[in-house]
Amino acid sequence: MIMKHRNNEKKEEKILWKNLLFPPVWLILLLTVVCAAALVSVFVKHMETHPVAYVVYVISFYTVSVLAIACSTTLPKQWKRAKDWFSGTEYGNRYMTDAVFKNQLSLYATLAVNILYVAVNTVMFFLYDSMWFVILAVYYGILALMRFLLLRYKAKHEIGSNRRGELHRAILCSSILLLVNIVLSGAVLMILFEEKGFFYHGILIYVVALYTFYITVYAIVNVVKYRKYNSPVMLTAKIIALSAALVSMLSLETAMLSEFGAGMAEIEKRILIAATGGGVSVAVVLMSSFMIVRSAKEMKTIRRKENKE
Repeated sequence: MIMKHRNNEKKEEKILWKNLLFPPVWLILLLTVVCAAALVSVFVKHMETHPVAYVVYVISFYTVSVLAIACSTTLPKQWKRAKDWFSGTEYGNRYMTDAVFKNQLSLYATLAVNILYVAVNTVMFFLYDSMWFVILAVYYGILALMRFLLLRYKAKHEIGSNRRGELHRAILCSSILLLVNIVLSGAVLMILFEEKGFFYHGILIYVVALYTFYITVYAIVNVVKYRKYNSPVMLTAKIIALSAALVSMLSLETAMLSEFGAGMAEIEKRILIAATGGGVSVAVVLMSSFMIVRSAKEMKTIRRKENKE
């Protein structure tokens, strides 16, 4: 009887933990909405240290935990189904198997976004008469120009069909990429001395942080991945994406300091921003120089072979 009673207790305990870790979907959705609204209310009303806020934090932590568990158990299956369906379509199969096509679609998408950002920041300049928006418009304009040049080359030549042409375009775009450092220097100076920068309030800053880390890691992986294709144009496109991601990290840092750096001394903030800005600038220069030097050396090798023939 005692053993049976203990077994029943263990079963009930397992059921309790299972119900706590895997609540019904409707309850997870309800908790997510309620916690999101509660957190917004806490931050808007500046009640971060109020006793009620700590209750909200605990419930929110529980909600995030069960939501993460639910996603980890269901999303992989749903992702596989969606991937299988997408791969079964004509363009989906091409996107999944053709690296050149995938790279081209990525360029089109990022070019459209860059042009949109240029337009928005230009309008913001006329509305607020701030040079900050001019710097951002020029920055996104440079990115758009490089991506347009790569797309224009791809429209005329297939990847791998004209090695010299790819090398020329890689050198041109890498040289233009060096202009990003001039714009970046202007942005860093305005952040340091005119208190300009990016601001994301409330939960939005966490979303932006998650997205920024994702695009940075994704850009690094793509640079390593696309090196094996031995295409200067494709590699240059990924280096441009990585440079943009690094600048986004700098933007995120200014937003994080504005939101959470109230206790830091102003000189500490400036040193941190200057160090990050300098690091990003050096990284962009090194990547650009690497592509220019590497492409120039290969161009010389091609000329020597042609002269011998």
